[in-house]
Amino acid sequence: MTGYRKLTEKEIAQLQAQMCTAADWNDVEVSDGFSPDHVRCTRFSGRVRLGKFEKVFEMPGGIRKHSGLYYATLHNVTVGDDCCIENVKNYIANYDIGHDCFIENVDIILTDGASSFGNGVEVSVLNETGGREVMIHDYLSAHQAYFMALYRHRPDLIAGLKDIVSRYVESVTSDRGTIAPHVTIVDAGYIKNVKIGEYCKIEGSGRLKNGSINSNRHAPVHVGVGVIGDDFIICSGASVEDRATISRCFIGQSCHIGHTYSASDSLFFCNCHGENGEACAIFAGPFTVTHHKSTLLIAGMFSFMNAGSGSNQSNHMYKLGPIHQGIMERGAKTASDSYLLWPAKVGAFSLVMGRHVSHQDTSDLPFSYLIEQQNTSYIFPGVNLRSVGTIRDAQKWPKRDGRTDPEKLECINYNLLSPYTIQKMLNAVSILKDLVRVSGETSDTYSYQSAKIRNSSLHKGLRFYDLAINKFFGNSLIKRLENVPDGNIDVIRERLRPDTPAGKGQWVDISGLIAPKSEIEALIEDIEKGAVKDVKEINSRFAEIHSLYYTYEWTWAYDRMMEYYGLDPDNVTLDDITGIVKKWKDSVVTLDKMVYEDAKKEFSLSAMTGFGADGDSDRRTKDFEEVRGGLFDSNTFVKAVLEHIRVKSALGDEFLSRMGR
Repeated sequence: MTGYRKLTEKEIAQLQAQMCTAADWNDVEVSDGFSPDHVRCTRFSGRVRLGKFEKVFEMPGGIRKHSGLYYATLHNVTVGDDCCIENVKNYIANYDIGHDCFIENVDIILTDGASSFGNGVEVSVLNETGGREVMIHDYLSAHQAYFMALYRHRPDLIAGLKDIVSRYVESVTSDRGTIAPHVTIVDAGYIKNVKIGEYCKIEGSGRLKNGSINSNRHAPVHVGVGVIGDDFIICSGASVEDRATISRCFIGQSCHIGHTYSASDSLFFCNCHGENGEACAIFAGPFTVTHHKSTLLIAGMFSFMNAGSGSNQSNHMYKLGPIHQGIMERGAKTASDSYLLWPAKVGAFSLVMGRHVSHQDTSDLPFSYLIEQQNTSYIFPGVNLRSVGTIRDAQKWPKRDGRTDPEKLECINYNLLSPYTIQKMLNAVSILKDLVRVSGETSDTYSYQSAKIRNSSLHKGLRFYDLAINKFFGNSLIKRLENVPDGNIDVIRERLRPDTPAGKGQWVDISGLIAPKSEIEALIEDIEKGAVKDVKEINSRFAEIHSLYYTYEWTWAYDRMMEYYGLDPDNVTLDDITGIVKKWKDSVVTLDKMVYEDAKKEFSLSAMTGFGADGDSDRRTKDFEEVRGGLFDSNTFVKAVLEHIRVKSALGDEFLSRMGR
């Protein structure tokens, strides 16, 4: 190979004097600029290629170590320029090591036979007994995995996806492993058939077997002390720490798994956070968070989810084994000690509290509370729309997106109100009105999906949903008409017409990506026909759909708005338009005031219990103020709510003024 040469007799003699040996010195080649001065006590076998060793590594604490090879055994290894490899207890075999790597105090690093480095491993999500396997690979996105796990009713799609992934797996299969440039591996144990990306740090891992660590300079990966990983892929920016155990797992971009967390047959997509607890056969979409030791997530699909301490699920009823699954739609969360018996489905942005064993499906009642009272499940429809916690969650997710890799695998829509959630609210309104029609206006409780809804809760739910629907339609309308200079109805009607027919009909949440079902179906058909040929192209198609979200949103909103308010699109009047905006303004202010009142509860006297130790009420208030950063009116979130009321009121007034109203 160009750039390498044989060792000279003088170099061989010097290496032998420095306690180096080789099965055959003719199989050892070196680059131009190589000097044997920093190669000591090293054994070579097979074909070995060495770079030059000129760099000095600056270590924490001020220690300096010169690059080179010290006390190591290398078999069929290429070592790049300026690497330091020291104290390899066993050996390194069949690896290409990039430049500027630091490898010290490791047991063994080897590639044994042909390996795909975790690519192609089948992960049995949702159903532990199989049937929903997802083939993991370096470019797996939550949206691809959603297809493979949930679209089993489309066998041609599954066959197409498997074929695409299999071609990629074949392309990365090799009998040589790779350690990319600028990698640090120290105090590590057993590393076998692992591909390691650049700028990765592996410090104190226990065992890593059959995996890919897709670190890069923009988003380095860290693997910490005692980590055990088998059959895995770890994406850019992720960290796996503190004796965590992962087996047949995909760890997405900027995920954090640590504090002895245990996961098997599970998928974690971007920005997930798992500590202390356990996961088995879960599909953890973006921003799934679980912190607590006593929390078990099993056989469920989640996204934007926060699991309370002691949360638990059962995926079997002691008959045919663990064959049941559950889905918690985006933003759903569990309170401490909650329990769900699968199968069950929890609607978007809902809260689960207590034990539920009746297999509820609240997917058409989003933003609800599902609460157990005296062994009965009660639904409180729409009540989460007024919760300060819901608003805070919606604000924090974009801020907590830790992805720094320019190539992002997931397309995430953070909108709290979207065609996906509004279509469910419209369904909810129909469901609740039907319950009243069938059971009567005066019924104390109504039965729905093996749960109960109190009369007062039902009517409050109708009110909450109406406010949210008005808010969404008004938002879309004002955005659409923001560049219309005045109340010319002909100009307004022309501007209101959608730019594309795409977006009508049902919308879906493909694990973070909110999109019209029609566009998702078009992509599925292209995969089935073989028009999409590789994994990156699938991700590009998802990105294209995501980029057109607001265009599609308006198509949907326009049709449903006209229907909801009983308007004729061809004869819509200026009064109709301004009437929608007035409802929007009232709804926004009303919802914000509800959030304001909910936030006030956090500053009540009962919330101050435990503050002001060894003192009177004045000391308690002062202590509370110091710890919480001020009292109610000075709280930053409260100020933001009040500012939101002011800004939206001004926006509504400006619009009405521009329309001549």
